[in-house]
Amino acid sequence: MSDAPSCLLATSVKVPSSHGRYVRLNVGGHLFYTTLDTLTKHEGSMLKAMFSGRMEVLMDSEGWVLIDRCGKHFATVLNYLRDNTTPLPSSERDLEEVLAEAKFYLLDDFAKVIQRKLLVLRDPYPPLTYVPVLTAPGQLQKILDLTRKPLIRLMYNRGNNKYSYTSNSDENLLRNMELFDRLSVKFATRITFVKDIAGTEICCWSFYGLCKKVAEICCESIVYATEKKQTKIEYPEAKIFEEALNVLLYEDRSPDGDRAAALYAANAQSLATIATVPPTVKTTARRFPDDDDNMLY
Repeated sequence: MSDAPSCLLATSVKVPSSHGRYVRLNVGGHLFYTTLDTLTKHEGSMLKAMFSGRMEVLMDSEGWVLIDRCGKHFATVLNYLRDNTTPLPSSERDLEEVLAEAKFYLLDDFAKVIQRKLLVLRDPYPPLTYVPVLTAPGQLQKILDLTRKPLIRLMYNRGNNKYSYTSNSDENLLRNMELFDRLSVKFATRITFVKDIAGTEICCWSFYGLCKKVAEICCESIVYATEKKQTKIEYPEAKIFEEALNVLLYEDRSPDGDRAAALYAANAQSLATIATVPPTVKTTARRFPDDDDNMLY
């Protein structure tokens, strides 16, 4: 490693593509030896501009290219450049330092990976499952095309009502939503769950197998009071349980189906990006004393 006198001899040069296959880097006193291919691999990055001849760099008399940044995490940056993936530090402080380096070198994709890990690290209650929220027509079909698992959709929109509600309707609507959340946690690996707030129904369950609707439970009805109509929301718990069990008959248990399910589980969060506003609902569940006895298996 060169000392201060070497720094005085550093000059600004442009690194031509014919400079050689290997490059010697001095990043804040940390020395690295890598290739031009690695440094210029990512389009739009600062390193691509520096080592493709578009920008001037500082080089000392011994041929070391000087980069005035902390070199503590530059090895992590280099590993990402080589493989598009790299192990990340476990501490929040180190992650923030790596994020600063990724942003400086304009590695946007790398920065997004770090930011996602920071969000997980800072969240004391990580999600048990991700539930896409449908906000526009056509989104359901996209999800059906992506997953080979059975699917349960809960369509709810309290504002679609033309009349007043009966006394127990609000409570029953909440009970339907709570049951949906509990089922989505219990069967996250076997059934795809989606919420639909773009439909016209106030509260309606739909069950899909092999990309086709196989059952539907509409929980709303119009009742006649003394002088006016009212909307009644019911909570047909037993019937919902029954159809949830029935939809499991469409579960693909073949080896190919298991691989598809594993792939879906590994990319569950990306599936939720189909419904962009809001993208996901982070579902949490309370444990009840008889939860294991009352839930489906």
